[in-house]
Amino acid sequence: MGILSSLKPKKVFEYFELLSSVPHGSGNTKQISDICVDFAKKLGLEYYQDELNNVVIIKPATEGYENSAPLIMQGHLDMVCTKDEDCQIDMATEPIKLTVDGDWVRAIGTSLGGDNIIAVAMIMAVLDSSDLSHPRIEAVFTVDEETGMDGAMGLDVTPLRGRMMLNLDSEEDGVLTCGCAGGARVDCALSARRETLPNGFTAAKIVISGLQGGHSGVDIDKGHASSNQLMGRLLYNLARSTDLRLVEMWGGKLDNVIPLYTESVIAFPASDYSKIEKLAAEFSDKFKFEYSTAEPGMEITFEKCDTAEKAVTKEDTDTMLFTLLTVPYGVEAMSMDIKGLVQTSLNLGVLKLNENELNFSFATRSSILSQKEMLVQRITAILERVGGTATVRSSYPGWAYRKDSLLRDTIASAYKDQTGKDSVISATHGGLECGLFIEKLPGLDCVSIGPDLRDVHSTRERLSISSTARLWDLVCEVLKRLK
Repeated sequence: MGILSSLKPKKVFEYFELLSSVPHGSGNTKQISDICVDFAKKLGLEYYQDELNNVVIIKPATEGYENSAPLIMQGHLDMVCTKDEDCQIDMATEPIKLTVDGDWVRAIGTSLGGDNIIAVAMIMAVLDSSDLSHPRIEAVFTVDEETGMDGAMGLDVTPLRGRMMLNLDSEEDGVLTCGCAGGARVDCALSARRETLPNGFTAAKIVISGLQGGHSGVDIDKGHASSNQLMGRLLYNLARSTDLRLVEMWGGKLDNVIPLYTESVIAFPASDYSKIEKLAAEFSDKFKFEYSTAEPGMEITFEKCDTAEKAVTKEDTDTMLFTLLTVPYGVEAMSMDIKGLVQTSLNLGVLKLNENELNFSFATRSSILSQKEMLVQRITAILERVGGTATVRSSYPGWAYRKDSLLRDTIASAYKDQTGKDSVISATHGGLECGLFIEKLPGLDCVSIGPDLRDVHSTRERLSISSTARLWDLVCEVLKRLK
């Protein structure tokens, strides 16, 4: 008996549990891709698996739908892997541990991966059905969506005949997403020359922890603090009061996750220890006051540690801290057309001081191309001014709202008939693969829907069971109406 075996829709949750039985973080998708291939083989369905681990599975139309337009159904196989500090699971080699908590499916100590395994599980249930009426289904399971949509970028769309696509990567019941922001990753580097510390220096370890974190797209406007941004701000101010040198610094694991933990080791004259300890405590109080509502669990610790022989030079330390203080962060602009929608933002998700270099990465997003380009320019200009570098990767297009959409109208009508309520037509600041598919398949009519998912990309991530059941009913009805 599986953990989810008593939940309904039964096949959806059975496949969710099967997919969750193997690790499938971004860049680690071979096992889960092979599960999808084995599934297709057992059902005797046409399938394609590429070297990236993308999978396409095709199911013919049912009787009476042979002349209907094919439908692409799409989701991604990879998840964001994050875990509590005391969690012993190795998410690169071990599966997550599922649990049921009332109406929610969660994982114990880790992120759940409901984003986006629920989509794959639901599409597999459609492919495995014998009693659903539907047109030709072209199921597309992409990889590495969370780290730049590399799977969708490299996908060969030759097998796809459909010009309608139902993406199941949204996270709110009753919301039809019909547009999204474009984005790009920006990798930055600064020189970290090291030298032997002068006599009389001591060292201290500073840790910022207990933050909420969250998705750098859908949660960027929630007021959550960034541990990386706060660490830069704190160290900049400490450096104004002493001869501070960086020894170690790291924070965050993925550029599209708001970082919730950062630690650093600093060296400075031992005669300044009491002064610096007091100043760090003062800034701790300031940060806790600023984020008293959004970050009630914030902790900042300052403790003496063993002094290293070498540290980053004073000049390079000052350059790093100046840069971390001045680079933009968070929401840059809100949409003037859609109330409450973030238009432009960026997140400093990963920070790592290596032996000879400080590396840090941003996820930039905007529903307006020129503003996305502006963010990249600002970051690049700052880095070049201080002698560093900024490299753009994984740039993906936004998805513009389509005025005429048969798929959107069909879903909205089915939702109204099933619930008695109007669906919400919206756009998202999170990145979706629809824009890439539209580039590859001109004229593609896309809509994205999904069940209620909360706190994705964090260890608080949870999937609503009742909402999943409602979504399944909606998907089945939409398939029936696409005749």
